[in-house]
Amino acid sequence: MTDFAAFHKLSPTTLADVLTRDRVMDIGIRPLWPEMPRIAGPAYPVRCAPGDNLMLHAAIYRAAPGSIIVVEAGDVDYAVAGGNVCAVAQKRGIAGFVVDGVSRDLAEARENRFPLFARGVSPIPGDKNVLDVLNGLVRCGGVEVAPGDVVVADEEGIVVVPASQLEAVLKGAQARAARDAAETLESWEAAHRARIEAILRSRGFTE
Repeated sequence: MTDFAAFHKLSPTTLADVLTRDRVMDIGIRPLWPEMPRIAGPAYPVRCAPGDNLMLHAAIYRAAPGSIIVVEAGDVDYAVAGGNVCAVAQKRGIAGFVVDGVSRDLAEARENRFPLFARGVSPIPGDKNVLDVLNGLVRCGGVEVAPGDVVVADEEGIVVVPASQLEAVLKGAQARAARDAAETLESWEAAHRARIEAILRSRGFTE
């Protein structure tokens, strides 16, 4: 059984140090309100057609509590979610949304402190007509996301840990975090300066 609480203790920065670059979402998907808390949990991935949000609206009634709904939206012109959708998701225990697209009614999500990561905000709602991927493989922020992958998101970024690598990545990131916590700034500075100076010398820099 996956220990999601253990992943929640690790920042995306630490996890990125033990993941490959293709597991880190691009910088365009950001927290939509300030001081948003970190979220960590299993992905429930959906894909919405351009101008449509049906699959996200279906997902809020199907995703398990603690899940993070990850959305591959079809565009950035039509919002895939609004205040009521976020409120119902929150009521049902969903940890947050990560949207490769836009949302609306941001003030309501902020007031309710519902974690919402997206490319931006648009007041225009999408339609509800098109069946597409529901809890299947999608691409969000340049990362392939499958059901059961673990998503960790905060102000530092968003990472996706493949379900097949959860144990190895968790152990590696925990070890990295422990080393960082045990190191003083002075010891880090000494090692860092020695490494930088050695690199400079190896490239012919002598000042």
